[in-house]
Amino acid sequence: MEDCIFCKIARGEIPGSKVLETDKIVAFNDIHPVAPVHVLIVPKEHISTFMDLQENKMDILGEMYRAAQKIAREKGIAEKGFRVTVNVNPDGGQLIFHLHMHVFGGRKLTDAMG
Repeated sequence: MEDCIFCKIARGEIPGSKVLETDKIVAFNDIHPVAPVHVLIVPKEHISTFMDLQENKMDILGEMYRAAQKIAREKGIAEKGFRVTVNVNPDGGQLIFHLHMHVFGGRKLTDAMG
């Protein structure tokens, strides 16, 4: 999608503080973090929501979860704990309609939003 901010970051058209990149995903620090570690993981292919993920694209979720594990280890939050969240649609808290996963950590997480 041409005007999607996450697509533009994935294509390198907008700078992002990238922490990990593979053939299928890119991960970068959130510009409005709610925890000391707040990384977003997005597929390079535009998929609007979790509900739009087709059966033949489920490998993208695996890639995203593997990235979350690697990021947690590299950021030093794997042992103490962290949260992985996918918000879906407006009532689920999704603000940008490009499938993305949040990795939160670096402090004790006590509420549903980080």
